[in-house]
Amino acid sequence: MEALIINDDVKAMVEELNFKQKVDRSLWLIGEAYKIYGDGLAVANSLGKDSCVTWDLAKRVSPDIKGFIVTTRFKPAKTLTFMKETVRRYPELRVFKNDAEIPPELYKTDPDRCCDILKVEPTRRAIKEMGVKCWVTGLRCTEGRTRTDFKEVEERDRGLIKLNPILTWKEREVWQYLAIYGVPVNPLYASGYRSLGCKPCSHITSDNNERAGRWIGTSKCGGECGIHTRPLTGGAGI
Repeated sequence: MEALIINDDVKAMVEELNFKQKVDRSLWLIGEAYKIYGDGLAVANSLGKDSCVTWDLAKRVSPDIKGFIVTTRFKPAKTLTFMKETVRRYPELRVFKNDAEIPPELYKTDPDRCCDILKVEPTRRAIKEMGVKCWVTGLRCTEGRTRTDFKEVEERDRGLIKLNPILTWKEREVWQYLAIYGVPVNPLYASGYRSLGCKPCSHITSDNNERAGRWIGTSKCGGECGIHTRPLTGGAGI
């Protein structure tokens, strides 16, 4: 997959590639990865706007591409409804969840631990149970302060390739794609959210940072749940 990196200057691609070029590049990246990994490739679908774009791109590459959703007990009702509708439309999406008991309001006292239990653990389980060798994400480098150092192709866990095919897309280009191709999206965005997660940890803000509404009032404010920063397999990345 390293051979796919023609231009490693992510920041330059953000500004220099137009919308069509970004769409074409994303399709190409997914297509090349699918040629290599086949059934070992899976899309991680968070049900957010970026995942909706990534999933639609993947299905354009091949209707046989599979994926997984990680949900939690704290997801908003509208997100759960949207999840059920999405899985009904795409039964090849498997849903993973951790129902382990946790202390009350752990998301307030130790949000990192809460995310580790409810999000990272089921992601690890999804990758293991589905035999994933390459997982595809909807990460974008313009989304927030914690997402500026990612590459289109990464190996943060030895033996597990991570593909970020829309890494160089801007927020407006995500919405442009959703509108042009009529891709269904979580209805919560209509209320003003720009980044969606669990209900108590997602808020509407006027901040320029898309993820500023996540984990407000904690050390994680605007940060990460851990899926993209914690080890997902037994081996450290090369």
